[in-house]
Amino acid sequence: MMQSKRAVAGWWLFLEKAKLRLNTRNFSVSENAILHNFNHNNQVLVEGNNWSRMVILNRPSSLNALNTTMGAKLHKLYRSWEDNPDIGFVMVKGSGRAFAAGGDIVALYNFINKGDMEACKEFFRTVYAFIYLVGTYLKPHVALLNGITMGGGAGISIPGTFRVATDKTIFATPEVHIGFHPDAAASFYLSHLPGYLGEYLALTGEKLNGVEMVTCGLATHYSQCSRLPLVEEQLGKLVTDDPSVIETTLEQYGDLVHPDNSSVLHRIEIVDKCFCHDTVEEIVDALENVASETNDAWCISTLNKLKEASPLSLKVSLRSIREGRFQTLDQCLLREYRMTLQGIHKQISGDFCEGVRARVVDKDFKPKWDPPTLEKVSQDMVDQYFLPLSESEPDIELPTKSREAFL
Repeated sequence: MMQSKRAVAGWWLFLEKAKLRLNTRNFSVSENAILHNFNHNNQVLVEGNNWSRMVILNRPSSLNALNTTMGAKLHKLYRSWEDNPDIGFVMVKGSGRAFAAGGDIVALYNFINKGDMEACKEFFRTVYAFIYLVGTYLKPHVALLNGITMGGGAGISIPGTFRVATDKTIFATPEVHIGFHPDAAASFYLSHLPGYLGEYLALTGEKLNGVEMVTCGLATHYSQCSRLPLVEEQLGKLVTDDPSVIETTLEQYGDLVHPDNSSVLHRIEIVDKCFCHDTVEEIVDALENVASETNDAWCISTLNKLKEASPLSLKVSLRSIREGRFQTLDQCLLREYRMTLQGIHKQISGDFCEGVRARVVDKDFKPKWDPPTLEKVSQDMVDQYFLPLSESEPDIELPTKSREAFL
């Protein structure tokens, strides 16, 4: 009996070593060095194919929330792959029920409460720099958005070449409900959506499903999650760096879909009518007028979402989306970084920590916003979010001279 157990244990060890060799057989020396340096946590995994790489975000218990270590590892891997002539394209997916739920806001909350602002700034610099790399990547990039895709998770995928949504995809930019602003390039991609849909998503934090994402352009393709293994298999067989070849494969195994009648995309005229205004107060008034005339449940629900959000965040976020409409990716990230530092330093308001406390830490869902109403948010408070940083506080540095951003 003992000999049988030893034989089984030996066979299991042989299989594990064989799988390890299989997964790393196509890796370059530089890739293996990066993987070795970061392998102590296994929060980012890599699978190698003959002509591509698959990144797996691997913090399923935290919905793959991004942290500084993950951002740094992703950046180093992507740079090494971009310089490798034997790699044609890169793919990324999440483990568990999320692609990525955003940044690790609990870690940021703890950093701030400990007074470790440098750790916070390092996180945002690292993740924003990686987002810029994805948005200017020289090789095709395929993100498989199967599951929750919010905040920073959207940031590291939407600027890339291809985004595949599924029937399990849930997208949102819910930052106003934690006293923050849609960041991680959200002011870039939301501002480029049809009409005033971007303002609606930024100010309400409402969710979109996978069908809605591909319909409005946030995703490029749609596939049932049950077909994703086949999609991955077919992509893994490709020997190409040609985006059109990858696109043909995605279309071949994709599904043609249309949003159902309850979708906000069927209410785009009302969205445009209400969210086109210059101020949050005017947006609220427009929604209240439509609600009083029609008793429309959607309008009432939208109003409630606005009333639950941080008043300061609403005003800051509206201006951010409006400015993003006329800025490049790097300009949006630079502005968002400045806004972010204002938001976490508590000099204007402590809404970010209060929002995280109420929704994620204590979960009482009763944030005490400061200021508590839209009327008490001064123009000066909003303006401060958009000022250049002081001489002692350096801006984020993005390689714009070597990697030109797009409009």
